[in-house]
Amino acid sequence: MPGYNVNIEEATLKNEYFRQVLFTGPKSQLVLMALRPGEDIGKETHPDTDQFIRVEAGEGKAVIGGQEFSLHDGSAVVIPAGSEHNVINTSNSQMFKLYTVYTPPEHPHGTIHRTKADDEHHDH
Repeated sequence: MPGYNVNIEEATLKNEYFRQVLFTGPKSQLVLMALRPGEDIGKETHPDTDQFIRVEAGEGKAVIGGQEFSLHDGSAVVIPAGSEHNVINTSNSQMFKLYTVYTPPEHPHGTIHRTKADDEHHDH
């Protein structure tokens, strides 16, 4: 594939899946995520993968290495490889929609987890 093009804001806002991989290259990966009210991604650490997150809708927080960062539409956060982290939708009524770029890729190309439970039943 020579490249990938998408209206990322539109795609992120339309996404209803917990996780949807849009593009996987040899050194990076573009993924959409939507967290339901009160939902989180769960504590995780990617030993060799940096992660960039951009929020398009909703309110939440990122906890990286024990430090909390407030997130809202327009926020971006970078999670360095090896940092324990979690991303949490702090709203009781609104979806939290974001996209993330992993370098290198973290999930198999084409991965779709409709819900967080789908993710917990698959290796990644």
